Amino acid sequence: MNAPGSGKGRIGVGIDFGTSNSTAAWYDGTQLHYVQLEANGPVLPTAIHLDRDFVSLTGQAAIERYVEENRGRRVEMVAEVIGQAASSIGGAETGDDINDSLQTQRNVLYGPLVDRGLPGRLFHGLKRLLGDPNVERLSVFERQFRLVALLTPILQRLRTGIQGDTHSLVPRVDVGRPVNFEGRDARSNEVAVARLDEACRHAGLRNVQFYPEPVAATLSYLWRERPAEQGIALTVDFGGGTLDLAVLRYADAKFDVLGTAGIALGGDKIDQLIYQTLLFPLLGKGEAWRREIEGQWIETLFPFEEYEAALLNWPITHTLNQNRTKSMVVDRIARGGPAAVKFERLHDLVRFNYSYNCFQAIRKAKAALSEQEQTVIDIPELNLQIPFSRAAFDALLAGALTSTRELVEGLLHDTGLAADQIDVVIRTGGTSQIVAVRTLLEGLFPGRVVAHDPFTSVAGGLAIANYLRGEA
Repeated sequence: MNAPGSGKGRIGVGIDFGTSNSTAAWYDGTQLHYVQLEANGPVLPTAIHLDRDFVSLTGQAAIERYVEENRGRRVEMVAEVIGQAASSIGGAETGDDINDSLQTQRNVLYGPLVDRGLPGRLFHGLKRLLGDPNVERLSVFERQFRLVALLTPILQRLRTGIQGDTHSLVPRVDVGRPVNFEGRDARSNEVAVARLDEACRHAGLRNVQFYPEPVAATLSYLWRERPAEQGIALTVDFGGGTLDLAVLRYADAKFDVLGTAGIALGGDKIDQLIYQTLLFPLLGKGEAWRREIEGQWIETLFPFEEYEAALLNWPITHTLNQNRTKSMVVDRIARGGPAAVKFERLHDLVRFNYSYNCFQAIRKAKAALSEQEQTVIDIPELNLQIPFSRAAFDALLAGALTSTRELVEGLLHDTGLAADQIDVVIRTGGTSQIVAVRTLLEGLFPGRVVAHDPFTSVAGGLAIANYLRGEA
């Protein structure tokens, strides 16, 4: 029997390296196989944790380690010493010019504040930085790590998972890429692909080809459905970090890509919008703060804006658990009044590092609204149950839906196609399951929208593309 990857027994391998999650698949010419990367399935959070000995954890274990080690930990921000400067501050008054000596003072130079007690660093969603040429290195415990080096252990985890599943080396692999990586630089796509290619090579993935993610999703759909007639497909791949589109003309087992489009809009930003809109008012945003300053009572709004960025980015929420930020919350609680309970929630959230729990509750409620009209965002850690309706969710999504419509219509215009010329619309990616997104697509393409493997379609299509490349 030939080894996988050569002759009759060859396989195709695909890796969907996502912003929030990653998946891997292999194809033997007959069946698609999805690699079980976590105990509960094939979806691996795209996360890496480094402790102070620079030992790495990846996936869900990385997230859980980071969240737990920062529960209840008081953060002490200390200015980092970066050097010393010498300065002359005077001479001895002896009257002897030759023997006068200058007294010298050493001035310590301080850099930015750092969390000296931080047990470990977590990086989640590094894919967002790939296209930014200005972000070359990130500091980890006073050591500079190239962005590529932080991606490598995650890709190694994917490679070893594939090898364990196929019992063979990975001879070649197709890796997914969005139509447009996040970033405003004109070279974002070029820079991102070069960095991801280097990280793949460091991870032991040598023969790598990059393949557009929405095209891969289309390919896995065509493989599964095997349409008998020729036609034109529009794929809407709406994931955690990006919205990607592709238009393909297909006939039998062949297809031509007519056009692609993509923007940096995904489920992660929608989750932040829900957090900001529904949770912030229950944590104290917009509430008054009356305090005594130099013998006078001053009333202002509580400076909630100082907390917002860290709350919306759960990997850094723990940094709020320090004296300066905590003391303001404690003072506002002591002032009492009906709003005090809101600041008690904020205090608990910061102290016990519950922002990740909040986002998990948001994602669960968001998924529930794909099947029902009403749900609650249930956060028992904060004793919160927030009613959340599909109508309210639709209102929050107005801007995202407008951007989606404009992207679809722009791609049709660029390809010279009318909406009625599209035979099938393939929606995939977790965010494509939102009812408002489904309704928008059905309104544009009535009766032609189909759902397709929201979390594994890209990896499957990449594996098939890789297999077919081996035939060339």
